[in-house]
Amino acid sequence: MRDNIYVDLILMLAPLSLAAVGGATGLYAPFQHEMVELRHWVTPREFIDLFAVARLAPGPSSMLAPMIAFKAAGFLAALVAAIALYLPSSALVYAVAKVWSRYRDRPWRRACEQGLAPVAAGIVLAGVMTLLRVVDGGAMSWITVAAVAALLTWKPRLHPLPLLGCGGALFLLAHAAGV
Repeated sequence: MRDNIYVDLILMLAPLSLAAVGGATGLYAPFQHEMVELRHWVTPREFIDLFAVARLAPGPSSMLAPMIAFKAAGFLAALVAAIALYLPSSALVYAVAKVWSRYRDRPWRRACEQGLAPVAAGIVLAGVMTLLRVVDGGAMSWITVAAVAALLTWKPRLHPLPLLGCGGALFLLAHAAGV
């Protein structure tokens, strides 16, 4: 008997929605694991292609999940995925914001914010590592990611457009050199 994809989407995405501390980047690793490795809704190559489209298209990059759901089962699955992904976290953020602003100057609030920073960084790192593993771009991909991470650590307010241009030039040079 075939599982119900709509129920699967809700049971998979609603908890992930609440755990996305680092934003959409923190969701890429679980998306890849669940949708590619466990459920085989898309191939690794299709995952990367849909990831690229989600990153380039206007709107949130977490639209990757509805795009995969659309590929797997059509429009209704994409709609269910979007609702399951955005409704729980939106409701939670709304409720927390109401309470959070009330305790603006409390020490425990600052401690919570400082404590969540490394958690968010770790979740984002897991997403990046998953993408690097799936793409299998070789040493050049890993070197580029390390260089960008170092540069953004040194200059966190650097606009991403120069990084995009430098990365593109680097890969063109590497391709021309046969690396």
